[in-house]
Amino acid sequence: MRHQRRLLYLLRNAYRNQVIPNPNLYSHFSLRSSFSSIPRFSIFPPPFSRTFSSDPVLALPDSDHLLISDIFSKTNPNDVVKQHLDSQRVSITHDSVIQLLGKLDTNADVARRFFRWVLETSPERLSSKSYNAMLCVLGTNGLVHEFWDLVGVMKQKGYGVSKFAKERVLLSFEKRGMVDEVAKLRALFDSGSIDNSNEKKCLRVCRIVRHNVWDDDVEKQIRDLDVEWSGDAVKLVLEGLGSEPSKALIFFRWLEESGVFKHGDSTYNAMARVLGREDTIDRFWKLVGDMKDAGWEMEVETFVKALGRFCKRKMIKDAVELYEFAMAGKNKPSQDCCTFLLKKIVVSKELDMDLFSRVLKVYTGSGNVLTDSNVNAVLKSLTSVGRTGKWNKVLKEMEGYRFSASGNLQSKIAYRLSASGYNEEAREFVSSIEASGSNPEHKTWESLVEGYCVTGKLDKALGSFKEMIEKQGVTYAGYTFEVLMNSYCGMGRAIEASKILCQLVNEKELKPRHSTYKLLVKKLLVQGGLADALNILGLIRNHEFPPFTDPFVEHISKSGSGEDAILFLKAMTSQKFPSTSVFLRMFDAFFKHGRHEEAQNFLAKCPSYIRYNADVLNLFCSMNSKEAASSGILAA
Repeated sequence: MRHQRRLLYLLRNAYRNQVIPNPNLYSHFSLRSSFSSIPRFSIFPPPFSRTFSSDPVLALPDSDHLLISDIFSKTNPNDVVKQHLDSQRVSITHDSVIQLLGKLDTNADVARRFFRWVLETSPERLSSKSYNAMLCVLGTNGLVHEFWDLVGVMKQKGYGVSKFAKERVLLSFEKRGMVDEVAKLRALFDSGSIDNSNEKKCLRVCRIVRHNVWDDDVEKQIRDLDVEWSGDAVKLVLEGLGSEPSKALIFFRWLEESGVFKHGDSTYNAMARVLGREDTIDRFWKLVGDMKDAGWEMEVETFVKALGRFCKRKMIKDAVELYEFAMAGKNKPSQDCCTFLLKKIVVSKELDMDLFSRVLKVYTGSGNVLTDSNVNAVLKSLTSVGRTGKWNKVLKEMEGYRFSASGNLQSKIAYRLSASGYNEEAREFVSSIEASGSNPEHKTWESLVEGYCVTGKLDKALGSFKEMIEKQGVTYAGYTFEVLMNSYCGMGRAIEASKILCQLVNEKELKPRHSTYKLLVKKLLVQGGLADALNILGLIRNHEFPPFTDPFVEHISKSGSGEDAILFLKAMTSQKFPSTSVFLRMFDAFFKHGRHEEAQNFLAKCPSYIRYNADVLNLFCSMNSKEAASSGILAA
């Protein structure tokens, strides 16, 4: 603690009395001015980083680097910093500390604030590598006094200056022409003082253990090194033995059994991180049990590393058990971790609903509530491995843990199932909503019908529509019915569609949209359903919509008869016949298409007040004159 307080004192003084040899040193480094400018990602985050691929990783995304830089570009109390990090779902781990300091090598101010914050709030996340990373920042930015002060603190903690840090800083000193500092740094290494550091002794312990079978002689060699055993020193050795977990465990047990060192939470966690792999899984769980019995908590970093390995190796059962263990402790995984695990379970070779249920039980048992976002992510994962048909099974399991889908999510599920061809599953989903004592919202029915239409299952779409209006009435059925009619027409079944419309209008008092009527009229005329189109025209009139006559005039004048024209004119009005202007328009259309004979037939069927109308007679005389003149020219 004395060394830690000393370092904090040095860092605070360095910040208050900044000495920057080159005031333009940081002029090229630009920070984001607000959190809203940081790129966002649509992929769902795991518990330890805001972005990830299919497996957990500890790499610090560039977005997080910029975000953290922005946070620490300002002087804020520790609790405010933590709130900012939590709100952006950024978790600081040992590895991310090192990565971030490496990325901040040109911004000493931000690096100092960040390092000081970690030292004050989570000193266990700092290691020899972290200190050396900070040394590089100070040395390469010419902050000489702070550099040597930190070297002194590291020496007191038993840490040595790494070769990498020495070479980087030495190069920087040489470029700046700092001859005395170059000589001082070289002398530090030439004196051998670094080789005698506690850190170097720990590295020698690693070599001894790795290259020998454990016996009394190995124990003697370790004792003879006279290492000052501390939590950091033990962690350094365990990390160095990470590729040989069995030897690391022997060393770990020997330390305490021989009375050399009493383990605490940091060393138990370091050992757990080494053992958290497939080939040492039994020893991992034994150690975790011992750690719990000793009253120590699993650190977030330990949980993250072990979970990542378990998921990567498809050890889903162990991943779930690890989640249960961590959720029972003080350092609980983030809420996102539940979704992450559920997704891993549903994409496994076999869908294990017991493991799925165990995660839900632990998650909700801690007071958390399942949300639409959680469920949507899980359903997408099921689809990604061809298990859309299992949606209802998974949803039912979630409902057992107090999940209730919002109307918006219900609508999406109904559509995705029916539009993907899972017809029975889609209907089962809607039935399950009703069985739970709720009524599916109108949009859910709408989506169900629309999905059936997408796949051409018109009989199921019609059945669902009829059920919808039976249970919810026809008030808000206009859009859904138009989708249904459009699908029938698109499949060349306009005549059948018109009969469905007439039936529903007459029996259920459905009032289709004007656009639906217009659509159906056009399709009926194209598909040879003039009589049905005329029936629709009557319904348009009865529902007091503006008359829709253009398609009729065009169709009849091109291919219809005079009798058809009379039927059309009678259908468009509640009177016996429409106004004279409509007759004139019909005559003119016949003439434009060169159908003079059919115009005469139409005239013969018209009432007398039309046949002897002056405008009508003038139109026919004009047309006859033009026809005669045309014939004369041709004869000449």
